[in-house]
Amino acid sequence: MPERHPAPGIIPRRDELARKGLRLAHLRLICALKETGQMSAAAAQLGVSQPAASRMAAEMEAIVGVPLHTRHARGVVLTPYGERLAMRAGMMLQGLDDTARELTELERGNEGTVSIGAVTGAALDLVLPIIRRARVTRPNISVTVSVDTSDRLAESLLASRIDFFIGRLLGDVDPGRFSLIEIGPEPLAMIARSGHPLTRRPTVTLEESVVYDWVLQASGNLMRRTVEGHLMARQVPLPRKVLSTSSLMLTLAYISQSNAVSVVAKAVADFYSREDGLDGRIVVLPLDTMIEVPAYSLITHAERPLSPASEILFEMVRETVVASRADAGSQARGVYKNDIV
Repeated sequence: MPERHPAPGIIPRRDELARKGLRLAHLRLICALKETGQMSAAAAQLGVSQPAASRMAAEMEAIVGVPLHTRHARGVVLTPYGERLAMRAGMMLQGLDDTARELTELERGNEGTVSIGAVTGAALDLVLPIIRRARVTRPNISVTVSVDTSDRLAESLLASRIDFFIGRLLGDVDPGRFSLIEIGPEPLAMIARSGHPLTRRPTVTLEESVVYDWVLQASGNLMRRTVEGHLMARQVPLPRKVLSTSSLMLTLAYISQSNAVSVVAKAVADFYSREDGLDGRIVVLPLDTMIEVPAYSLITHAERPLSPASEILFEMVRETVVASRADAGSQARGVYKNDIV
């Protein structure tokens, strides 16, 4: 069909597309076409026949006045107009889903489900205490926690699989789509099995530790890059034998049964080195240097408001972060004052 564009300088009226007949079914169809790339699969997703879906697609193009898709041997490809409409349609449909959830939570009164994401250290340091507190003060709120890497958590937030997360913005994500409250750097610690030869030393140097096997996260991971950068900056050779894994359980199991060492978030090290953690099988080594991963933050979607239940837990985390900042500031001032005296 020929392209039709609005006359130059003409601003569309409010509700123009709705007045022309654009319906929710059209929005669902364009999103389904973007997701599946097939008219038949999109029709199945909407529960209509393929001819009906084709008619709806033609209706959409007539309403908006520009071509939205092209057909080829393997299915359907959206035009730049179709991509933009699909993006906007997805945001509108997600907004309706969020509204339904908010209305349900408001009706029930402080009830609802909250999905929180966190990197491992923050999950133990911040999220776990908040969950325990919420179980007492907000017993009707159900909490789901996703522990993952920051890049995957950012993807989950954009896809509305989680409500907010504690982590970092990495890679090529658009920072303009997020709102951040910085928490601070994440300290790391070195752990080994109880009875490891290095536990007999009052302090452990990096040079002494690299003699042993190491367990680290996958190559390229931020924590691993931080550790390797710390070693290289001090002209310490990288460990020759490294087991790479993103599994904390495998890390703990391997070092508890060998002379390998690992560098993990300090919150993780402190948690599992307690006597009631793993029966005292894991200990924190007295490393003579401090290693920190760059600051992580409390992150929300910039364009999607939190639901009432999510807002409650978000504020609990934010208050904890503010309080911990104040404590850290007080301790720093105390140290400075003592140094002067």
